[in-house]
Amino acid sequence: MTRPLFERPPRRVLIVMLSALGDAVHVLPVLNAMKRAWPETAIDWIIQPVPHKLVSGHPAVDDFYIFHRRRGARAVQSYADLKRQLKGRRWDLLINLQVYFKAGLITAMVDADVKLGFDRARARDLNWLFTTHRIAARPPQHVQDQYFEFIEHLGIDPRPVEWRLDLCASERVVQQQFYAGRGRTCAIVVGTSRPEKNWMPDRYAQVVDVLAREYGIEPILVGGPSPIERELADAVVNASTTKPLNALGDDVRRLVWLLDGADLVISPDTGPLHIARALDRPVIGLYGFTNPKRYGPYRKYEDLVVDGYAAYPGEDYPLSQRHRPDGMARVTIDMVLEKVDRAVQLLAGTGGV
Repeated sequence: MTRPLFERPPRRVLIVMLSALGDAVHVLPVLNAMKRAWPETAIDWIIQPVPHKLVSGHPAVDDFYIFHRRRGARAVQSYADLKRQLKGRRWDLLINLQVYFKAGLITAMVDADVKLGFDRARARDLNWLFTTHRIAARPPQHVQDQYFEFIEHLGIDPRPVEWRLDLCASERVVQQQFYAGRGRTCAIVVGTSRPEKNWMPDRYAQVVDVLAREYGIEPILVGGPSPIERELADAVVNASTTKPLNALGDDVRRLVWLLDGADLVISPDTGPLHIARALDRPVIGLYGFTNPKRYGPYRKYEDLVVDGYAAYPGEDYPLSQRHRPDGMARVTIDMVLEKVDRAVQLLAGTGGV
């Protein structure tokens, strides 16, 4: 049997996970499991500004260190600023959950007794050079299970899987004000930062019209402020007869309470989909570019996934990181409406939609 890294719980642990809302969501069950097992351990997190807004104030995190990523000649300043934040601090354990070079550089500058990272096969950019210990090599898994490998390596049981992405009292108030007087609603995420993941606006528009006309469900377009998302949202509104409410914005916490208050969510593979899963909102996932076996909603609402990743119906493809650039074109309107109908029927039996 492998000897555990720690005979007693470490006093301070530092998580390195910098970017992407979806990744930040996947980190939360790791943190909650660690706090259950090691309640006296202080857990800190190095993170970038946007995901920090999502998880700021989370009960499992004691301190955040914000990495303001800059590009070009100013990139050096980003690391210098972070180094000043870390000055004089020491951790018993650092867990590097990312495999990219920037995370490796940050791992190198941190003063920690044990630096735990991915095995050589999965650590890109020679990331394994920056760690002192590595988890064992394993075949590809769902991203959430891959993160659980780290705490299992430490002898911690990840179950029960908890996100605890809770709303504060003031967020509940504005949520209630927004949804007051509305009937049944469906939050629709219209775009992602990767065009290959995005569905066609004209197809969204037809789904929007069916939601309103046949199910009596009000569609609400949600997402971030990026030009591509705003362009897609405008195209959906212009192509539909329903003219759904455009609720896109630049406030991540507003996005959280919008998703939490909706009866149903429709989303491609992007951060809001995983936020919806963490909030236990029924989410219809539109997959084509990415593999839903690896990136789908974790162990729930899998029956609501629209699988355009399969090259043909019923294809038994392996779990992998491989992309299929033509996949989203295989996601048809009928496939999505079939999942809408299934979601409505299932939730009708639980007092939902």
